[in-house]
Amino acid sequence: MAKFKIIISDPETGKARFTEVEGTRAVPLIGKKTGEMVNGSVVGTPGYKLQITGGSDKDGFPIRPNVHGGVRIRVILSEGVGFHSHRKGERRRKTLRGNVITEDIVQINMKIVEKPKKAKGVKKAKVKVKTPEKTEKEGGPSTEKTTQTT
Repeated sequence: MAKFKIIISDPETGKARFTEVEGTRAVPLIGKKTGEMVNGSVVGTPGYKLQITGGSDKDGFPIRPNVHGGVRIRVILSEGVGFHSHRKGERRRKTLRGNVITEDIVQINMKIVEKPKKAKGVKKAKVKVKTPEKTEKEGGPSTEKTTQTT
């Protein structure tokens, strides 16, 4: 069965969360393409809408959105995902992975597109927790009452 490491990024806050999905929970992700929307309940965040932005396979080759299929391919690149040129006009042949998620994919990157709507008028109640008072042995005032008999 497939096992995916999923990184969910929030563009509003700039933070990212990590989660793992394996077994039958990973099956709905197989066959999806880069750029497709996914329901958040698939990866354990119900109510969210997520967009697949990229990922990498078991050997570290990146998913490129414009390479079709779920196979590895060697292409000549001049810029973009998988290659950063050092000189102007430089081109190189690089190995990339297609944009379809298969069982060979290990890491999937996603971003939050839509957050769940909060109910209006519902406020969280603040609960005060009482702490037990300290006794004389602990260095605090005594809570025991003493009675005198004559």
